[in-house]
Amino acid sequence: MNSTSFWEPDWKRIQAPLSALRRQLASFPSPPLRIMKVSQLDADLLDDELLETMKEQLWSAFSLFKPSFKEKFKPELALALNLIMYKFSIYDMGATYGSQLQNLTYRNERKHSGGLQSTATDAPLTRTQKIAYGAITVGGQYILERLNHVVTTQGWGELPEGNIKKKAWNLLQKTGSIFRIVTLINFLAFLYAGKYRSVLERILSMRLVYANRNSNRQASFEFLNRQMVWHAFTEFLMFLMPLINISKLKRN
Repeated sequence: MNSTSFWEPDWKRIQAPLSALRRQLASFPSPPLRIMKVSQLDADLLDDELLETMKEQLWSAFSLFKPSFKEKFKPELALALNLIMYKFSIYDMGATYGSQLQNLTYRNERKHSGGLQSTATDAPLTRTQKIAYGAITVGGQYILERLNHVVTTQGWGELPEGNIKKKAWNLLQKTGSIFRIVTLINFLAFLYAGKYRSVLERILSMRLVYANRNSNRQASFEFLNRQMVWHAFTEFLMFLMPLINISKLKRN
C-alpha cells in the first residue's frame, strides 16, 4: 500500500474550497501600496535633463554640417535619439533611466487589482504595453512636431473660416485644450493618490513602484546646504556694501 495514500482523500476534498478562496482573494481589502510622489516627479525631471543633455551632444556632433541640414532633419534626429533611449530603457528594462536612479520600475497594474495591490512580486509590463507606450510617446511626439511645423509654415490659423485647413486648425486647438484639462485633472489625481503621473500611464495601467522595496530613499542635502550658505552670504554682502564708504577707505 502506498504510504502517501492516507492524505489523498483529504487533499482532493479541499481542492474546491481552495479554488474558491483563490478566486475571492482579489476582493479582499489590502493595505494600499504607497510610492513617494516626489520620487516619481524627480524621475521625470531626471529623464528630461538626460534627454536635453543627449540632445546637446547630438546637436554639437552636427555643428560642422550646414545649419540648414540640422534644421531640416531635426525632428528625425530627435526621433532616432528618443527611439534609442526608449529601446534601452523601458522596452528592455521596464523603466526609464530616471526611474532607475530613483529605485522605481513600471509594473502592470491590471494584475494587481484588489487584494493583489501590495503583493511582494510585481507583474512586469506586457509587450503590448511597452509597444503602445513607445508608439505614443516617441512616434506621437514626432508626428506632433511635424504637424506643428506644417501648420505654422502654411499659416492654417490665418486662413478663412470655410477653409478645410482652418477647420482642422480649430479642431487641433480644441483638442489641445481638452488634453490640457485632462492632464491637469490627472495630475491632481496623482497628487491625491500617487499612482499615475500621466494620462498615458493611466490608460495603459503602467504604475511606478519600487524596484527594491527594502531600499530606502537616500537624499543628500550637502549641495542644497552649500547653496543656502552661499545665498545667505551674498545677501549679507549686498546689504553690507552700501553701508561701506569706499572713498574713505581709499584715503586711509
